[in-house]
Amino acid sequence: MYSEILFAGFGGQGVILAGKILCIAAMHDGKNVSHIPSYGAEMRGGTANCCVVISDGLIASPVTPKYDIAVVMNTPSLLKFESAVRPGGKLLINSSLIDVEPTRTDIEIIKVDANDISEKAGSHKAANMAMLGKLIAVEPELCSPESLYAALDVAISERNRKFNPVNIAVMKIGGGIDV
Repeated sequence: MYSEILFAGFGGQGVILAGKILCIAAMHDGKNVSHIPSYGAEMRGGTANCCVVISDGLIASPVTPKYDIAVVMNTPSLLKFESAVRPGGKLLINSSLIDVEPTRTDIEIIKVDANDISEKAGSHKAANMAMLGKLIAVEPELCSPESLYAALDVAISERNRKFNPVNIAVMKIGGGIDV
């Protein structure tokens, strides 16, 4: 198994954190990982993305121009990165915020009402968790759900761990699991 994944959105949507959580979970499951974040110049509201590589074997290069999966949280990210998904790949879009339709017909488009799921579960900040839940539902070889949930205690700061039960609930709902 070798998968190159892009998370993209604007600052404050938790795309860098989502990538970090996925890496920690995959490491917990014994996989090799790479995580390269990229930030815009702005503090909040600017661009943010990260490239995650997960592999059963060695990772030769953590940088790639094309991705097997792209998780996009907003319209500018869709417009910028839709073309970076390999033919036959998957594009997960936050349909709560993205109001344009993807144009590609050679990839699988998966829509997730991430912000709506997050708000219904009790948090307006956990849309990234809904996207992670859906990602693991459609690509279960990346990591186990249990490792994903456990990764929260490593990736989330101690003062914010009190929100992890909501984060887990949002992941489960995003992945199609009744809570």
